[in-house]
Amino acid sequence: MKRKVLVVDVGGTYVKLLRSSRDEREFPSGPRLKPQQLVAKLKETARGWKFDYASIGFPAPVRRGRIAKDPKHLAKGWVGFNFARALGIPVRVVNDAALQALGSYRGGRMLFLGLGTGLGSALVWDKTLIPLELGDLPYRHGHIIEDYLGIRGLALLGEKKWKREVAYAVGQLRKSFIADYVVLGGGLVHRLSRLPAGTERGQNENAFLGGIRLWETKKHSRELKWLVL
Repeated sequence: MKRKVLVVDVGGTYVKLLRSSRDEREFPSGPRLKPQQLVAKLKETARGWKFDYASIGFPAPVRRGRIAKDPKHLAKGWVGFNFARALGIPVRVVNDAALQALGSYRGGRMLFLGLGTGLGSALVWDKTLIPLELGDLPYRHGHIIEDYLGIRGLALLGEKKWKREVAYAVGQLRKSFIADYVVLGGGLVHRLSRLPAGTERGQNENAFLGGIRLWETKKHSRELKWLVL
């Protein structure tokens, strides 16, 4: 029997639970959310669903399946938190942008940028997934780049200027990473009626596919198909 995977996409505003690409539930996130609260709300929101594994996309650096740094937009206390012990099932944790990137990948060298509360980023090629932290890159007037491309940038610049800023920055990042294409995801991508050259629009359901791919193994082997750095 095929094992069922619950995919958890933790954002700065909402936590989304996906049992399939179309079967989704959510609950509010925010700066007061702590690990124990997340687990309690997850169990409550997922009540009635049956699953054997969980894949969690988390908005902070992740090393070897453990959160390495507290996120900017949630409460403190996440570093090293053991989700498998708290949920009682096998769990794999990656950066949230990396989860979306893994589900969006269709070959070649792909850069993923998530326009949302901040700026999520990841690079994928040749079965290798590399989470990035591009949101902290120094940018104009002493700011970092996510201050201009994320939700604060939209409020600061207004929609028209923000769209121009996104187009410029995406073009520069695509050149820097020699990417064949860029996938733009995140909650703000719907604001872009026209996409910059060389980019594609990400889909929310790609997070579910990414969560499934985290558990894929090579045929006749327990070795994982994907290398997550």
